[in-house]
This record gives sequence, structure tokens and C-alpha cells, in this order.
Amino acid sequence: MATILLCGVDLFIRGKLDALLPGHRLVTVDHTEDPDLVLADVSRVDPDEVADAYPDIPIVGFTNHTDTAGLRAANAAGFDQVLAKSALDERISTVVSELVASLE
Repeated sequence: MATILLCGVDLFIRGKLDALLPGHRLVTVDHTEDPDLVLADVSRVDPDEVADAYPDIPIVGFTNHTDTAGLRAANAAGFDQVLAKSALDERISTVVSELVASLE
């Protein structure tokens, strides 16, 4: 079970992530425990700030597929994975599993 920090994630997406990532602990930025992984909504946060705040933690960013500037910014900030929001349902579980496994 990984502790996953959610940055800028709205309640609708949070509900989806709860269902897509069973067995993981999802926390918000006001939580004090160090996360194993960070999930950030690039349309709602600054990718550089997230990358600077969590330099040694894997980061997965997501945004709308039409937000090409956000997708590029997350890649430029050094996020480990960047997904279109439409791909969350099919890919987030695998991406999280792979990144968590790489920590062990």
C-alpha cells in the first residue's frame, strides 16, 4: 500500500482515483506524512512548484488532452509520467503499480 499525495485534484477526480486505486492511501497536501508518490492535476497546479517540492518522489501529472502547454510543462518539470485525463481510467493503476514497485 502506497501513500499517494493528491495535488490540485478536484472531488470528482478524487472519487474516480479512490475507485481506481484500491489498497492505496490517498492524502491531500495538508497531510503531514511523506508520500510515496504524487498525483498532480497539471491544470490546477504549477508543475515546477510540485517538482521542486517533491524532488525525490515519483510524480504523475494529468490534464485534459487539449492542454498541450500543461502536458509540456509537466514533462519539462521532470514528472515521471504525464497522462491525459481521458487515459486515467485505463492507465493510472498500471502506472502507479510500476512506480511504486520501482521504489522497493
